[in-house]
Amino acid sequence: MVNLKQGSADNREIMIRQWLENDLGYKEYSLKPASADASFRRYFRVYDTVNDCTKIIMDAPPNKEDSRPFIRLAQSFSHLGLNVPQVFAQNFEYGFFLLSDLGCKDYLSSLDSTNANALYYDAIQALVSLQFSCNIDLPSYDSALLHQEMNLFIDWYLAKHCQRILTDSEQQLLERVFNRLVDSALAQPQVCVHRDYHSRNLMLCNDVNPGILDFQDAVHGPITYDLVSLLRDCYIAWPDVEVDRWREYYLQMAVDKGLLKSISSAQFEQWFDLMGMQRHLKAIGIFARLNYRDGKSGYLKDIPRTMQYVLSVSQKYAEFNEFNQFINELIQ
Repeated sequence: MVNLKQGSADNREIMIRQWLENDLGYKEYSLKPASADASFRRYFRVYDTVNDCTKIIMDAPPNKEDSRPFIRLAQSFSHLGLNVPQVFAQNFEYGFFLLSDLGCKDYLSSLDSTNANALYYDAIQALVSLQFSCNIDLPSYDSALLHQEMNLFIDWYLAKHCQRILTDSEQQLLERVFNRLVDSALAQPQVCVHRDYHSRNLMLCNDVNPGILDFQDAVHGPITYDLVSLLRDCYIAWPDVEVDRWREYYLQMAVDKGLLKSISSAQFEQWFDLMGMQRHLKAIGIFARLNYRDGKSGYLKDIPRTMQYVLSVSQKYAEFNEFNQFINELIQ
């Protein structure tokens, strides 16, 4: 294999073909792009002509991505009965991994009014199973990380995208809001958090739904985080009445499993709302960063939907009135 561990995208595709042929014994096959994500990872679908099957190659340059958490969590989540990619072969030195193929249909491209209930119920059931059964040692979703994420909103959206220089009073306002959101997050029961549990990372499968992807950044954190990622998705929005019903369905399952005890529906809704605001502020910052740092402008179109969640929640609670006014003025 050529010594191009950290080479260009084209060189890495040549390396992948050499790995398939020289190390894994592939003879007759085709290799086509499957998808890319918001990181430096890419995915290829390899069709094995001899055995008439497909698998996925994950290309994760080792100087950009640490793939050890993905492999460890894939094995652990599979043992929990979750539908995650199986790892058939791995080359950590070059960042190549041969995975099972969970198909081409993600939730985002498959959801409509006729199947939404069934697909969200499946996703909620899988989430509860993950939270109830997972006892993996994970990094903590602590105050420092929660604040670091929201600071992306300041650094990349406000400063870079909006060219906004904050006044002292605005900085103090954001500090108060961020502290309140962090306090709410840390007051919740702490469980295994996938951290990107949404429609682009959940696959529609023929056997067990959903297929679950992109879990390598999992942490130990607030119980509502993945639920609000799912139900107030940055890529697809649903009417409040549907979100409320699915949230209550989760709450009943979580109580039945013992994940939650002695909590009112109103308290859980507030946790859910404020957790969503933390996540959505982070996401807006990430979408701006993807555009300005990584040249991925397609994510800018998701900012208005994500910002609308922030506006709706901040309008709902009197303690965020000043913040709501700040956001409204910002986007006018």
